[in-house]
Amino acid sequence: MSEQNPPVVPERSPRRGMCAAVLSLEAITLGLTTPVMITVGGIAPATAASVGLGLALACFLVAGMLRKEWAYALGWVLQIGAIGLGVLVPLMFFLGAVFALLWGTAYFLGRKIERERGAAYAALGRDQAS
Repeated sequence: MSEQNPPVVPERSPRRGMCAAVLSLEAITLGLTTPVMITVGGIAPATAASVGLGLALACFLVAGMLRKEWAYALGWVLQIGAIGLGVLVPLMFFLGAVFALLWGTAYFLGRKIERERGAAYAALGRDQAS
C-alpha cells in the first residue's frame, strides 16, 4: 500500500484576515459618523454623506483588495483619513487614532505570524528531508 500525501490546503493570511476585520469595523464606525456630522456638526447632508459613506465604502473596498500588497498602503491612507475626519467630528481624532493603532497592530502582528509560520514550515521541510 502506498502512502498518500494529504491535499495541499492554501494557508490563510493572518495579516489579511486581521486587517480586513479592522477595516470592516472601521467602515461601520465611519458610516455612523454621517448622521453625527449632520445633527451635531451641522454639516450639509450631501457633504456628510459623501465624506462619511465614502470613507466607509473605501474601507470595505480596500478590505476586499488585501490580497494585493499595495492595498495595505491604501489601508494606511484610510487611517489618515479617519483621523482627519476629526476636523468635522472631533471625537474622530480619538476614534481614528484607535483604529490606526488597531490597523498597525493587525498589520505588524500579522506579518510577524506569517514570517514565523514560514520559518517553521522551512524547518519542518528540512527535518523531513533528512
